[in-house]
Amino acid sequence: MRTRPNYLGGLAGFVWLAVVLVPVYYVVVTSLRNQRGFYDTNPLSVPTSPTFSAYELVLRNDFWRYFANSVVVTPTVAIAVAVALMAAYYVVRGTTWFSRFTYRGYLLGLAIPIQATITLPSVAVAIPLSVIILANFLRDVPNELFESMRVDGAGDWRMLFSLVLPMIRPAVVTVAVHDGLNVWNGFLFPLILTQSPDQRVLPLALWSFQGQFRVNIPAVLAAVVLSTLPVLALYVLGRR
Repeated sequence: MRTRPNYLGGLAGFVWLAVVLVPVYYVVVTSLRNQRGFYDTNPLSVPTSPTFSAYELVLRNDFWRYFANSVVVTPTVAIAVAVALMAAYYVVRGTTWFSRFTYRGYLLGLAIPIQATITLPSVAVAIPLSVIILANFLRDVPNELFESMRVDGAGDWRMLFSLVLPMIRPAVVTVAVHDGLNVWNGFLFPLILTQSPDQRVLPLALWSFQGQFRVNIPAVLAAVVLSTLPVLALYVLGRR
């Protein structure tokens, strides 16, 4: 049977696409202008003489130091994913009352606002949601596969790495991308826990650029573009 096209849904989809793309387009084209071109032309027009002077200015002002600081703290994602994977396996495959109580504890962790946990590291904040996502995927793994491996003499560690990890790899990548995005864009924790300007990560650097170049909008937006490139690359690599 032929179905009626959903014109209203399609229109709403295009409107939402414009809402998402217009700010991205504005940031990119503005970062390719010079300071005079920003004030003299339409902000949404394509630059007639694009320039990378704003990017050169940002790169000359310790951008690579802040980038390296962000790279240093990002491996906490691996710790969070590893702990969450083992916790999800215990929650799903455990048969004791403590495993059920542990899962309720992770649910409670979602109710705690991040502002109330500023004394905790990023790993602890990322674990509750990661455990819940991985546990839901792990429940879809057929129980017969676990029983077959147990009959063959496999223990919990062998089943975790030889059965669970390959079968829920999309969920692991999804959690890694989500946690990586939160760590890379983290502002509150670095603001509270770092005291030296040399230890600032990229979000704090953007804040300092906004103060340092408060009249140079193209330089600020060039710093925004550069800071989003690693996260974009992570998404492209993990999207499959």
